[in-house]
Amino acid sequence: MPAIRVPSFDPKVFLASIGRGRRILEFRKKRPIFTQGEPANAVFYLQKGRVKLTVVSARGKEATIGMLAAGDFFGEGCIADQPLRMTTASTMTDCTVVRIEKKAMMQVLHQQRTFSDLFVAYLVSRNIRFEADLVDQLFNSSEKRLARILLLLARFGKEGKPEALVPKISQETLAEMVGTTRSRVSFFMNRFRKLGFVQYNGGLYVHSSLLNIILHD
Repeated sequence: MPAIRVPSFDPKVFLASIGRGRRILEFRKKRPIFTQGEPANAVFYLQKGRVKLTVVSARGKEATIGMLAAGDFFGEGCIADQPLRMTTASTMTDCTVVRIEKKAMMQVLHQQRTFSDLFVAYLVSRNIRFEADLVDQLFNSSEKRLARILLLLARFGKEGKPEALVPKISQETLAEMVGTTRSRVSFFMNRFRKLGFVQYNGGLYVHSSLLNIILHD
């Protein structure tokens, strides 16, 4: 009697389809996916679009702490028993998102090594990014920090082809992320434009030559 062949598990198929404990959701631009203070009961995977993570202090001051693109997970604090959302996730563009209930996420992590390897690799990569962000904030000038953020938004250094066109983002938001004033961001953006590092043509185009700002001492 021939052995029953069990189909192999494909993380990409899992993250691209609906099933028990997971749904595919569509969000229009500038819509909340979850809000700071809400119960944390699901993990999200961004299939398409851009998402912004923000946090509001007890005094009501809002800060942007991260930008996400296709292939990123977010809201994973729930699997570490985080009871409430510590951030707000909102769309910067039209987005397609997979919502995975906490129970379903825990189950696939325990049962499917290929998926858990992918997820752990993502978390390690993001932790390295957070450490680099901290070093950047502590030791680099605001001009270099702005250049680095623009390159990250354009996905330089990521797998696949970089996106030269950066999704629309206000100078106020860039100032929050850099840790400087809007006027300084405006000054540096004008300088980058004059040097040919960025271009405005129906949107913001970032050229790889902007790396010169980061590499220059």
